[in-house]
Amino acid sequence: MTGKTTASKGHPAPKGHPAPKGHAAPKGHVAPKEEAAPAPSAEHSSAEHPAAEHPGAEHAPAPEPAPEHPAAVPVDEPAAAPKAEGALAPQEGSPAPPAEAHPPAAEPEPEKPKAEPPSSPLSLAVEEVSENSVTLTWKTPEHTGSSVLDGYVVEFCKNGSTDWTAANQEPFLSMRYTIRNLGAGEKIHVRVKAVNANGASVPATLEQPVFIREILQRPRIRMPRHLRQTYVRRVGDAVNLMIPYQGKPQPQVIWTKDDQPLDTKRVNIRNGEKDTIFFIREAQRNDSGKYQLTIRINGAEDKATLEIQVIEPPGPPQNLKLVDVWGFNVALEWTPPADNGNSEIKGYLVQKSDKKSGKWFTVLERCTRTSCTISDLIIGNTYSFRVFAENACGMSEKAAITSSPAHIQKTKTVYQPEKIRQRDMLEPPKFTQPLTDRTTTRGYSTHLFCSVRGFPQPKIIWMKNQMEIREDPKYIAMIEQGVCSLEIRKASPFDGGVYTCKAVNPLGEASVDCKLDVKGKV
Repeated sequence: MTGKTTASKGHPAPKGHPAPKGHAAPKGHVAPKEEAAPAPSAEHSSAEHPAAEHPGAEHAPAPEPAPEHPAAVPVDEPAAAPKAEGALAPQEGSPAPPAEAHPPAAEPEPEKPKAEPPSSPLSLAVEEVSENSVTLTWKTPEHTGSSVLDGYVVEFCKNGSTDWTAANQEPFLSMRYTIRNLGAGEKIHVRVKAVNANGASVPATLEQPVFIREILQRPRIRMPRHLRQTYVRRVGDAVNLMIPYQGKPQPQVIWTKDDQPLDTKRVNIRNGEKDTIFFIREAQRNDSGKYQLTIRINGAEDKATLEIQVIEPPGPPQNLKLVDVWGFNVALEWTPPADNGNSEIKGYLVQKSDKKSGKWFTVLERCTRTSCTISDLIIGNTYSFRVFAENACGMSEKAAITSSPAHIQKTKTVYQPEKIRQRDMLEPPKFTQPLTDRTTTRGYSTHLFCSVRGFPQPKIIWMKNQMEIREDPKYIAMIEQGVCSLEIRKASPFDGGVYTCKAVNPLGEASVDCKLDVKGKV
């Protein structure tokens, strides 16, 4: 369909909605003739596509409804419904695009947690001040904020200045920090901030400035209790002692032995801030003595003495001799060892040995004197004696031995034996306990027993079924104190029968019999 149409006077462009760029037509303007597609009805358009929402359109007058019949519009300037500012014009030969729909009401979004920095560190305090440093301590903030705590930043500035300087480049998590390289006599203000991903906290600041000056402390040695008495070690043991002390500024530590400098080849000394270590790798006897420890600060000093005793087992006693022998008693004497092992002799160990057995037996322990009397010896025996010395380290390795043995003599009495009439002891064999019948099981060993007497000792002969049993490994015959026994090993039915034990000596003979029954199939 072709025809001409003009913009209806009754449809002016809405106020505040200018015509599309390059297509504004003044009132009464007639568009050139050109074929155009039929415009969709206003009803249909308004029903399906509600007008687009636009800022400032709340107070704009609503556009009048379009005529019922579709009107043709020129192709170059098609009649368009009022559009929101910036909306695109419809293309040639295509139906007008629908207006934007009203978006549904948006649901309220949950509130995001606010980005909070941590609160200030707590209990900021000065732990220690030296001539060029100050050590601070504090506690964790009450609130760390909405993220994990990254650490702390320590800042300081000189008294009277507002130029704060960070003491650490990166945050750290320790709650103790030492600010170093400060000038002696300065006064500084200090503050600490807690830091997380959201920022730094309000700083915790010391109320008063810190005066950089070492707090003087008199030197004092704190000698451990076990070192207040003589420290005893064995030869070859290591000596490793730590002695704490205190004093500020750092005291001077001096070790001497018997008022002479230490031999650094034997003794190693290592001094720390609060203690000194005394070390000997392998102690020797000549390491014994009194060591003096002195710590000194600006004329003030404290002293302590460490006494070390290195010991080893003593040598053997000397000059052991047999003083007297009477009855069944012996008196011994000796002198102390030449080398006591650098320790007091606690006593002596005395042992005896008789000539018959040759074994040593202890008769006295911890004898504190250098002489003793040994009693209860057996008359007629010959004895030797030896003595060991003992100290705190132990027994001497060698002993002093008597040079000559002691013989305990018998009393001089003449023994006259009683005359006894000779008695004839000869006797023919006679069985005092006969053999008894036995029953055994096949495969088990069994024994036959009997007892016989006679003088001279009779010869024993065992027989089975009147046949003498000679060297057969199946049978083991024994006689002890007149008791005769015959062992039949792993008896079988063939071993059953009558067994006879016969005793023979020059004065006669005797015999006893028994029956052995072996159960079991052949």
